[in-house]
Amino acid sequence: MIDLQILRHSTSHVLAAAVQNLFPGTKLAIGPSIEEGFYYDFDTKHKFTPEDLEKIEKEMEEIVKQNLFFVRKEITKSDAKKLFSKEKYKLELIDELEDKKISIYTTGKFVDLCKGPHVESTKEIKAFKLLKVSGAYWRGDAKKAQLQRIYGTAFSDKKELKVYLFQLEEAQKRDHRKLGKELDLFSFHEEAPGMPFFHAKGMVLFDELINYWKELHYRENYQLIKTPLILNINLWHQSGHWDHYKENMYFTKIDNEDYAIKPMNCPGGILVYKTQLHSYKEFPLKLGEIGLVHRHELSGVLSGLFRVRVFHQDDAHVYCMEEQIEKEVVDLIDLFNEIYKKFNLSFKVELSTRPEKAMGSVGGWKKAENSLEKAIKSKKMDYKINPGDGAFYGPKIDFHIKDALGRTWQCGTIQLDFQMPEKFELTYEGKDGQRHQPVMLHRAIYGSLERFIGILIEHYAGKFPVWLSPVQVALLTVSDNHKEYVMKLFDEMKSKDIRVEVDSRVESVPKKVRDNVSKKIPYIIIIGDKEMESGVLAVRTRDNKIINIKKKEFIEKILEEIKERS
Repeated sequence: MIDLQILRHSTSHVLAAAVQNLFPGTKLAIGPSIEEGFYYDFDTKHKFTPEDLEKIEKEMEEIVKQNLFFVRKEITKSDAKKLFSKEKYKLELIDELEDKKISIYTTGKFVDLCKGPHVESTKEIKAFKLLKVSGAYWRGDAKKAQLQRIYGTAFSDKKELKVYLFQLEEAQKRDHRKLGKELDLFSFHEEAPGMPFFHAKGMVLFDELINYWKELHYRENYQLIKTPLILNINLWHQSGHWDHYKENMYFTKIDNEDYAIKPMNCPGGILVYKTQLHSYKEFPLKLGEIGLVHRHELSGVLSGLFRVRVFHQDDAHVYCMEEQIEKEVVDLIDLFNEIYKKFNLSFKVELSTRPEKAMGSVGGWKKAENSLEKAIKSKKMDYKINPGDGAFYGPKIDFHIKDALGRTWQCGTIQLDFQMPEKFELTYEGKDGQRHQPVMLHRAIYGSLERFIGILIEHYAGKFPVWLSPVQVALLTVSDNHKEYVMKLFDEMKSKDIRVEVDSRVESVPKKVRDNVSKKIPYIIIIGDKEMESGVLAVRTRDNKIINIKKKEFIEKILEEIKERS
């Protein structure tokens, strides 16, 4: 079985060879394999087009047919500089290498600076596709040269490639940016880059998710709080964010003093904790907040609702004693599971350990990591270790949810923190009457509410469950003679909090049906003479089924769906 990473990296070399064959003078940057394929960065005056990708693919096929071997060779640094004397990006990479010997790979006449490994020959490259072109800065630095990046993918056989391309096509149809516009959910504007504007229908989604979240959190004995958006800079020095996170923060001045717009909710929540003396009898003490946070992201990585500069985080902080950690983490895992199940989302977990830049002692971190691992094992869950990816104040369990297309998204997190309670001198009165330091669990389930909405749009392809749908019922008139009856039905449904719209336009019924189907409304009801006389509704569902049902029964049915969030 061919290693996909090796296969894809080898295909990136074939891509580079093809580009240089077709566009002489093109300078090469780098061409690694990535999670779902590969890319190569090029510096050329020619602007690549979709038609160019077709030509490049054909040239790649010609190279593959030649059954060229990938031949590795080690040369001296000085020889490497001579070999790549016309390739300025390769020369920069060579200068940074400390090895006396430098490895290169030759494929026919094409030579590249590379550590490898590669497949034995091009005949092993049997199924590939170039996907798109985008801009990319050299070394990801906006101050450096802008290059053109060609993305592609490769698989061990054409059947696997075909399945992947189908999924990719389906993902493009489900693209939340496209559907967000079509369904009038949200928009972005140059006046606020990376900051979403939610429209009325998008706010329905937003509010329903929050209502569901609040309902469960009140049930689980959380106290919901709200903290300010802007806090004095001294707080961020104390929390450690200044030392570990300031490059992602926004700052301002008030009364000649420095303030920061919060990138996280925890320090504000800690100030709420400190307003009272606490006893072990209160523990676990659970404070939740849907907090608005701002984080500076580079413009090049902004991506719809998936990567924004302002978002709502469904934060909560659980204060407890050390002996309560395992039970509280287990309870949190159960809550995460309940919420994700509601949206038909499965998940996998990762345990992220101490990063290189971290607060606190190694021993303290080890204790925290062991506590989280013990809780995961007690749930008999599969998990993997993600070394060095913990938060700067503590290890964490990350939840990667899987959507309808099998894609994974990192959403929820549980973080165990011994550091902040120490930094802020948090205490509680123990059974012995003495002051002790609590343990703090940070957690978010949706993660970013904006990002979660983007995931749900693509997961459901815009066809939300009835309880989430911005419009649940569309009432269509056959003619103006039916408008009075339809408006009475509209008022009756609206009085029961059913989200309903009326389409009484002077258009043909088929056109009105098509228009409302495109809005992905769960139920479409056409009202004509027959429906008025019989009181039986012909209800069209999103999967094109027609249900004949009495008005009262339909209202009872949809109210039950909404109540159960089914």
